Amino acid sequence: MRILIAGGAGFIGAYLCERLVLQGHTVICVDSLYTGTTENIAQLIPHPRFTFIKHDVVNHFDRDKFDKIDQIYNLACPASLVHYQKDPVKTIETNVIGTKNLLELALHHQARFLLTSTSEVYGDPEQHPQSEEYWGNVNTMGPRACYDEGKRCAEALAYAYHIYHGVDIRVARLFNTYGPGMQKDDGRVVSNFIVQLLSNAPVKLYGDGRQTRCFCYVDDMIEGLLGLMSSHCTTPVNLGSDNEISVVELAQLISDVLNKELAITYLPALIDDPKERRPDLSKCQRILGWEAKTSLRVGLANTAAYFKAKLETQELLSVV
Repeated sequence: MRILIAGGAGFIGAYLCERLVLQGHTVICVDSLYTGTTENIAQLIPHPRFTFIKHDVVNHFDRDKFDKIDQIYNLACPASLVHYQKDPVKTIETNVIGTKNLLELALHHQARFLLTSTSEVYGDPEQHPQSEEYWGNVNTMGPRACYDEGKRCAEALAYAYHIYHGVDIRVARLFNTYGPGMQKDDGRVVSNFIVQLLSNAPVKLYGDGRQTRCFCYVDDMIEGLLGLMSSHCTTPVNLGSDNEISVVELAQLISDVLNKELAITYLPALIDDPKERRPDLSKCQRILGWEAKTSLRVGLANTAAYFKAKLETQELLSVV
């Protein structure tokens, strides 16, 4: 198949590109490099079945320049707090205008379309765990709204194209995903803690550290996305791990993995930061037969090894 991946040079997108190329598909990676990087896809660029196009999905696609496209994955949007709050208007435009442009491309090519939505559509949830039927508790004027509401609108657009234009859609609500390839300055809690501990700096905790999250290793998430795209399910599906852990427990676990002494600096809580987050995974287990298999300790060890090598390389370069 010919598969277009918007945001394919990002953290998850690069893994998806590699997996699909290995499966024998022709992959077109579209990315503005706003948060993605060609370093993530460097090993794929020489491959004859891989094409990289630098393009911002907010801008119009010349649909006739593409040969037949069979599937489109939309991962195009800054996904970390630091990056999506940097330019809230750009984040909203990417989620709304960018999704519309990709849906138009899917309509033109009669391609199956998968939107990577997010657990953020549930906001600071009043339901625990969060099922797909829960409508969420989102502050439309808060600092996270550009991402939360942007993704909610992207879902609404996908369903409008499905109902009124017959586009074959899939919607994945991704919960926290981590692994090698994350950016060290993306503001995500796993990368923050690992880099801080490797730098012998105190771990910075926002609030009391009792807020909970569930962390899914990137290899498992890729399997979930591939399974959903291959399924017949057109309604939203939660993808992630349901192994719930508090943020302070995560810091302790990472310090154990790294064999580093843990020192904590407590900072004021972030506005609208969810107090609890755990997906109800019964739907994906029932429909996809999928579940995350990588233990948190193993996944963190792999991620820590990646960052350690990365930081050591940078230190050597700075010396040279």
